[in-house]
Amino acid sequence: MLSGTRARGVQPLRQRRVRPRIWILDFYGSAVGKKAVMAVTGIVLLGFVLVHMLGNLHLYQGAEKMNWYGEYLREIGEPVLPRTGLLWIVRSLLIVSFALHIHAAATLTLMNRQSRQTKYQGGRDYLAANYAARTMRWSGVIVGLFVLYHLMDLTWGMGGADFTKGQPYENVVASLSRAPVAGVYIVANLLLGMHIYHGAWSLFQSLGWSHPRFNHWRRWFAMAFAAVIVIGNVSFPIAVLTGIVE
Repeated sequence: MLSGTRARGVQPLRQRRVRPRIWILDFYGSAVGKKAVMAVTGIVLLGFVLVHMLGNLHLYQGAEKMNWYGEYLREIGEPVLPRTGLLWIVRSLLIVSFALHIHAAATLTLMNRQSRQTKYQGGRDYLAANYAARTMRWSGVIVGLFVLYHLMDLTWGMGGADFTKGQPYENVVASLSRAPVAGVYIVANLLLGMHIYHGAWSLFQSLGWSHPRFNHWRRWFAMAFAAVIVIGNVSFPIAVLTGIVE
């Protein structure tokens, strides 16, 4: 029988070789993985926002201290690393975190829409979803656009104000002395505060660090962290406009 089958030209079946899958890509492809990536990158971005705000407090110490701080950031790591070497490592980490955070948020939103069988009938339960959570998507988009403008304004010198490389104090004062620009900074940081509040609250749950006993502390942490960032950042344009910082 076997020889007859071969004689008729029927070849035995061959198993298709299955390419080995990369587990981290499989993990990221799931909703749980995307939430975890958003949480981890969110922690990185929250840490940067806090350090950035604390560093900018040198503005209240005058031009000499602020400009010294800006130069110090470029020299960290010398002589082990070249000038600005560590700064670019941090920048690269932030760029990757920012890109992954946005991609995870966008693809997770698409997954949620595709998995939803029918649209909501009637009004949503806004008691369960507070204002910060409901506006998370739009606040994230607006904050992202603000970050781009902020880089153009005070890093690349393309914001329209007088800009001198290596003089952050003078650049900040020149930029925020314009009332419309100061207003944009204030509104953007208020939206950033809402985004931070909801993100700091939800990242614990995304990483599996959630328990009803600790939800009260989670909420207080999110509120306190967002408040510190907003108060610090909003104080800068107000100080410049009122003449506290000249």
